[in-house]
Amino acid sequence: MSGESAPTEVERTAPTALPAALRPPLALIAALGALTTVVIGILYAGHSAPGRVDRWFVDPTADAIGPPWRRLALAVDFLGEPAGAALLVVAVATACLLLRGPRAAVLAVAASGAAVGTTTLVKPLVGRTIHGEGNLSYPSGHTAFLTTLALVTALLATGRLGLGRAAGTALALGAALAAGAAMGWAQVSLSAHYPTDVLGGWCTALAVVPATAWLVDRAADAGPRPRR
Repeated sequence: MSGESAPTEVERTAPTALPAALRPPLALIAALGALTTVVIGILYAGHSAPGRVDRWFVDPTADAIGPPWRRLALAVDFLGEPAGAALLVVAVATACLLLRGPRAAVLAVAASGAAVGTTTLVKPLVGRTIHGEGNLSYPSGHTAFLTTLALVTALLATGRLGLGRAAGTALALGAALAAGAAMGWAQVSLSAHYPTDVLGGWCTALAVVPATAWLVDRAADAGPRPRR
């Protein structure tokens, strides 16, 4: 017998951050998401009022929502605030580790930071404001953040359940749509963002998560191999 150690259970079963079956469809979705984010940003650069598309969904002259819906919107909004976001990232990363998905745990942290960082950098470039010059609104960081964590969770579930391309893509898009719609509703209801800001944040997450997952896998695969 050699002195080499056998691979651990985690090494044998840990899924990739980006399941192989989802790489082609998510690459296309990421490209479309990035393109949409850029196009909307160009269209609304420097604006300080809702556009035509925004007016399809909201009445800018309407009063803010009241209880109990306002309390619900504030609760959802809290998930995108620093304290709530930190708690949510820790919870998702911990769940990934418990489910033996170390790469997904890294992705939860890295993609969340990338999504929030991207929206933070893009806002002054676009210069769209709401409620005054100092309130940059495009794209919505809250929406990008929650959509990102939903996508990370869907990618982990796809890998653990061994879902195929169609089922995995449907799960990822469904999770992203549900999270984006929930946070988007909260942001628009609280008059924190225009609907197109929300769409831009959602598309930002669609672009950032697959790219970050690919980088996490590349970094993990390029790292030192355990001796066997």
